Amino acid sequence: MIFYFSATGNTLWAAQQLSEKTGERLVFIPDAMEGQCHYTLAAGERIGFCFPVHAWRPPVLVRRFIERLSFTNAEGHYCFALCTAGDTTGESMRIFRQALAQRPLHLDAVFSLLMPESYVGLPFMDVDTIEKEREKKHQAQIHLATIVTQIIEAQRVEKEPNVGRWPRINSRVIGELFERKLVSDKAFRVETNRCVRCGICAEVCPTADIDGGKGQEPTWKHNGSCLTCFACYHHCPQHAIEFGRQTKKKGQYWYGRNQL
Repeated sequence: MIFYFSATGNTLWAAQQLSEKTGERLVFIPDAMEGQCHYTLAAGERIGFCFPVHAWRPPVLVRRFIERLSFTNAEGHYCFALCTAGDTTGESMRIFRQALAQRPLHLDAVFSLLMPESYVGLPFMDVDTIEKEREKKHQAQIHLATIVTQIIEAQRVEKEPNVGRWPRINSRVIGELFERKLVSDKAFRVETNRCVRCGICAEVCPTADIDGGKGQEPTWKHNGSCLTCFACYHHCPQHAIEFGRQTKKKGQYWYGRNQL
């Protein structure tokens, strides 16, 4: 069983590859949150978690899911986590391990994949160039093949990957400040003259934070559920969604976009 969260498709691609190669079923965390979050495992079934890194931390939604998650028979089942990041991961896996221990579950292995950048909410951050995007995808595919082997062989991997130079400062100080100040839908708006009312933004929002649909101009609910994952921004076919002034003239990215 692989629990995953993805907004722009990087983690979805990784989770689908893992599911295909290991035979584990996929569970989308936002869908799981609508139920009781309690599971009974089959004999030999693995427990996996796949998620993107948000501000050098596991996403808020993923941590909320872990608070509710429970199993009838988790003891003795191999447990792993894989995160995707545009750059470094900081202490994301350490934070996730600590959250998981409250269930209680022990991570046998931790992995990370560097994938194309999708966070555009700060002035100095933009999507990768096409060349860099392709190279990251190529390297991720090679790395993921090794990860699949390690999971199938139930290898223990304790070392946190791609943590960067200042993992504690990034995750505990900057990450906490980021969550308090920048994880919000208040800055999102739509350029009416470009919006074609296709409803895609509302459809792709993983927390259902957007009121709208086909024939309607989107509005954000401001109910505290937004993750600033930028799924709405990146998937808009008319580039009609902006995040304040921070996204002016910036690019869009979702996995598979440049293959179309």
